[in-house]
Order: sequence, then C-alpha cells, then structure tokens
Amino acid sequence: MNVEEIREYCLGKKAVTECFPFDEDTLVFKVAGKMFALSALEKPANIVLKCDPDRAVELREHYSSITGAYHMNKTMWNQIDIDGSVPHELILELIDHSYDLVVAKLSRKERDLL
Repeated sequence: MNVEEIREYCLGKKAVTECFPFDEDTLVFKVAGKMFALSALEKPANIVLKCDPDRAVELREHYSSITGAYHMNKTMWNQIDIDGSVPHELILELIDHSYDLVVAKLSRKERDLL
C-alpha cells in the first residue's frame, strides 16, 4: 500500500475533503470539517488514524509499526508506518473505523447531510 492508494481510498468516502493545514508534507483528510486521517507524503510514509482507545492499545501490542501518533492524543490516535508489516486490508479497515468514529460524533443534522 502506498500514499496514493490511501488518498484514493479516503477520497472515495462520502463528503471527504483533503487539505494541507500543517505543512506541505502532511495531507489531512476531513469529513464535515473534522480530521479522520493524516498522511505523510515523504518517506517514511505513514498514516495517522483515530481509533477506539482499547483497540488502539491492542493494535500497538500486536504490530510494532503501529504506535501512538506523534503530536496527537495517543489515547485516540495511532500512527501506522506503511512498511508492509500491517496487512493492506487492516489498514483499509482502520481508515473505515476512523471515519466512522468521526461521523458518529457529528451532530444529527451534519450526519443527515452526509
């Protein structure tokens, strides 16, 4: 999996936008103006995703390339190094999970607009 595949997958989700609010290397994906994924464009490639706290700990224990996200609340955000050690399908599942967590926190009106 590479950054372009991640980008295409994220943008394929409903109401997702992309931007560079931090720097020219960190691509941020938002749904309804709320971040659900960040991806480094330069090497080493990685993706930062929101995650249920209990699942976040479990994933970090199982995969050495999943860690608490730098500069983020490490209870809720994981960084996944895109080095081939985390299965492609799991990364896609975790993108879905992050998106769903953010959508669930939107107001009913915002969710209805999606």
